[in-house]
Amino acid sequence: MYHPTLSSAVTRRIWSSPDAILLFFAGGAAEFAAIKAVDWLFFTGRLPGAPVERFFETVRFAQSVFFADPAGATDAIERINRIHRRVEDARGEEIPQWAYRDMLFILIDYGERAHEVVFGPMTEAERASHFGVGLALGRTMHLRGLPTTYAEYKDQRHQQLLEDYARGPLTDELYSSYRRALGPLRFRLLRLVQASVLPEELRDVLRLEPYPLVDELLRRYRFLPGGGNKLRPFHTVLLPGRFAKQLRQLERAPDAPQ
Repeated sequence: MYHPTLSSAVTRRIWSSPDAILLFFAGGAAEFAAIKAVDWLFFTGRLPGAPVERFFETVRFAQSVFFADPAGATDAIERINRIHRRVEDARGEEIPQWAYRDMLFILIDYGERAHEVVFGPMTEAERASHFGVGLALGRTMHLRGLPTTYAEYKDQRHQQLLEDYARGPLTDELYSSYRRALGPLRFRLLRLVQASVLPEELRDVLRLEPYPLVDELLRRYRFLPGGGNKLRPFHTVLLPGRFAKQLRQLERAPDAPQ
C-alpha cells in the first residue's frame, strides 16, 4: 500500500507547476531518446507517433500518484504495472530492471532540477523527502536494485548515465517526432533548454552544448514573479495550441486532492 506521508509537499509543489512540467518535458524528451532501452518505448508505436501526448500521460500518472489518497495512488501504480506486463507479454521478454531504474531516476533528478530553476534549490529536508517519495514509488512498482540512501542514488545515477545511454538510429527518429510535433522553431528552443538542464554526462551523447544566455535566464528564473506558472502567457508560443491547453489543465494547487 502506498502511504500518504510519502506524497510530500515538495513533490506536489513540483508536479503542480506547469513551468516545472515543461522542464521535465525538456529533460525527459532527451533521456527517452538516448536511453539504450528506447526500443521498448518504440514497441507499441505510441511514443514516436505522439510524443508530446505520451509525455502528458506520464504527467497525469505522476499527479494521480502524488496527489491521491493511499488507495487511489496504489490503484494508479497497479495500472501502470499491468500496462508494463502486457507490453512484456506481447514482446515475450521482460523490460530490463536498469531501464525501470533509469525512468525512476529521471523523475527524481528532474524534480530537483526543475525545483531549483522554478522555486530555488531544495533544502536538505526537501531533498530527502523528494528522494523518499521516488524510492517509495520504485518499491511499490516492485523494482529491484534500488539505492537505499541519497548518496547511493547519486552514485548509481552517475554510473547509469555513463552506461545506459547512447545515440542511435532510434534517437534520431524520436527527435524527428518531437520536431514534427512542435515545429522547427519550438524544437530549436527545446534543444537549447535541454543543453542547460541535462546532466553533463549526456550532453556529449546528444551533441548539445549549453548556450550562455539560456543558462543565465534559467539561473535568474526563480526571481521572476509568478510562482510555478510564470510562463502561462507564453504557453501558445512554446507549444502548439492543443498542447498548451493540456498543459494549462495540468496546473493545480500543491495541496489539492486528486
